[in-house]
Amino acid sequence: MERKTKVNAGDGQQDIVITREFNLPLELLFKAHAEAELIEQWMSHEYGTTKFVKLESRKHGSWQMETTDAQGKVAFRANGVIHEFVPNQKITRTFEMEHSPFGVQLELYVFEKLSDDTSKLTMHVIYESVAQRDQVLKLPFSQGLNMAHNRLQDIVSKLK
Repeated sequence: MERKTKVNAGDGQQDIVITREFNLPLELLFKAHAEAELIEQWMSHEYGTTKFVKLESRKHGSWQMETTDAQGKVAFRANGVIHEFVPNQKITRTFEMEHSPFGVQLELYVFEKLSDDTSKLTMHVIYESVAQRDQVLKLPFSQGLNMAHNRLQDIVSKLK
């Protein structure tokens, strides 16, 4: 089955560009990236539950989240700062995994209206180095992102 979330990673570059078209109005797609309760729903899965410790969806806001496994043990923590927050258009933020060899990455999320009922997300992720980016790409990153985006589509489409 073809993955709807596309990951473009050019050789020798320290960034990736991720695109996905959704059968969702622009406002709902943006809301799914700005409201903690919605993000928690589509980021949680059978292997763990995602919760936001903090999410300040605004310019100069910050965020912190953690994922716990089925036994309730914290498996993953991440945090960052929101540098730009333009409703229904763009979110620019940093992303840092705690207790990880990966450095801080810069993420630019651009939201685009395709029609009244469809929209597109373009994520431009910039890493500290080519080696760091290549290390991330060795993980089941694109498969996990595609699964999360599928959950986003399913959960948020019920809000229409």
